[in-house]
Formats: sequence, C-alpha cells, structure tokens
Amino acid sequence: MTVTVLSGLIRPLVEGRLPDWVEPRFFQSKEEAMSLAPEAEIGWFDMYEKRDMAAAITAAAKLKWLNSIYAGIDGLPLDLLQERGTVVTNGAGINAITIAEYVVMGMLTVAKGYRDVVRAQERRDWLMDSPGKVELYGSKALLLGYGAIGKLIEERLKAFAVDVTVVRRSPGPDTLTPDQWRGRLGEYDWVILAVPATPETDGMIGAAELAAMKPTATLVNIARGAVVDQDALVAALDAKRIGSAFLDVTTVEPLPADDPLWSLDNAHITMHLSGRAQDKMFIRSAERFLENLDRWHRGEPVEPRVDLTLGY
Repeated sequence: MTVTVLSGLIRPLVEGRLPDWVEPRFFQSKEEAMSLAPEAEIGWFDMYEKRDMAAAITAAAKLKWLNSIYAGIDGLPLDLLQERGTVVTNGAGINAITIAEYVVMGMLTVAKGYRDVVRAQERRDWLMDSPGKVELYGSKALLLGYGAIGKLIEERLKAFAVDVTVVRRSPGPDTLTPDQWRGRLGEYDWVILAVPATPETDGMIGAAELAAMKPTATLVNIARGAVVDQDALVAALDAKRIGSAFLDVTTVEPLPADDPLWSLDNAHITMHLSGRAQDKMFIRSAERFLENLDRWHRGEPVEPRVDLTLGY
C-alpha cells in the first residue's frame, strides 16, 4: 500500500475511484496536512497559501511524487525536492482554456472601452458613441511565454486576425528570441505576459521596457505579479506613457486597498480570477491525477513533469 495524502477538496472526485494499492489520507487544514505529511509517499498538498504547502512538503521526507493543481510552483522548496529526487507534476494546461479566453476578454474590454459602457449602464446613461474604437483586427501582439496558455492565446488571437509574434528560444516564423524582443517592443499594440515565474523572468518588464512600448500599447499580465516592476508600471500608467494595463496578477495579492493601481483609470485589475473563471478545474485535475496513478504504478512517466532546475 502506498500512503497518498490528498486535499479534502479533491475527495469527492477521486474517492471510490482510487486503485487498491493506494492508501488515501485526506486533510482539511494545514494542521492535518502537517500531521499526515511525514508518511506520504504520494502527496497533493495544495492549499491557498504557498507557504503552508511548502511547510507540508518539507515535512514529507518520504515523498516520491508531488502533484499540484497549480501551474506555477514558485514558493515551493524546489531545491529540497530536487535533492530528495521527488517527481513533481503540476497543473500546466488545466486552466489554459479559461485564461486564454480571459486574455481575449481583456483585450476586447480595452479596445472597445467596455468598462465605460458598463458604468454608463449603471448610471442609466444612453451613450451616443462608443468609448472605444480600436479593432483587434490587424493589431500586433507580442506574446512572451509559449506554454499551454501561450499556445491557446495565439490560436484565439489569430481568429481575430491579430498579428502575433511569439518569444521563444527556438527560432521560427513570427518568432523572436529572448535576446531580440526588447529591441522590438515599440512595434506592438499588445504585450502579453504568459511566462512562468522564475528568477529569469522576475522583473522582466521594468521602466526601460515600459518606456520602449508604444504610448498607445496595452500590457496584459496573466503570469505573475513579480514579472513586472509594479512601481514602474504605476508611474508609466499615471504619466500615460503606455495606454493601459490589464492585470490579472499583482504584487502583492490581494492588492491592498490603498495601492495606487486601484485609482488609475487605465489599469484594469481582475484579482487573479482568470484561472477560476470556469467550473472544470478540479474535474480536469482529478482525471489527470487518476490517469497518472496508473502510469506511476506501471513505472511509466507521469505528466506534465516539472523540470525542477528550470522551475516549470
């Protein structure tokens, strides 16, 4: 029997479907997770706070395979997991569809001035003209990050006839390499961040990058708040050096009520809801986990496996 410690949130979707070689133990709180962790060989320690997850993982000295619904594993003890030889699978792709849809929604919201339309409805004010007159058709987008989410963003934007350029290490058509994109920032109407959170991407959009963007450009961030220098972004938005920002993620989260981002009319803040704007996240995660259990038992690779050296 393999002791498998799982979040109680996933219990209704897997209980009764687990193979007979799995000994499941479910937790409902950090304290229960900490008490169960030392015996876990397989663990699914997802909790709202990454520091609580990290504490449980650190206590799980017997852990051979760690699974998570989260695509981003920043904040977890990656060095320790690598040292222990623990296999890690994450939630890459689980939320990709809804996040890609959120990006399109954000771009359309900005392009059509839709926030002003909603405000007008609340005032019962019949507008005689559109507050936004931009078409996605023919606009140019720079897409940084070409994983599961990035690929779906590209696919959806091409349906709107957006000219998409992808930043990736492998050369190809409509592609820039990591050492080329900064010199081309001024060409794009949309700069979309879908990169993983790693030391390499930390602060990749700062004052210099914002200054290089078109004054009418929109920055879209559905990656992590740390990817953008938030103070520099606030300054750029306040001075209208870029057109707007659509931010699903911020530093910190939740964003404090007195943060200046809230008061900027050209900042759209969506409270890290893009991955939650669906009802299939846990279902997809449970199905993937059950499939991976069969692979694990047969000695086959589980997926998607995280490269702990790269952090994604």
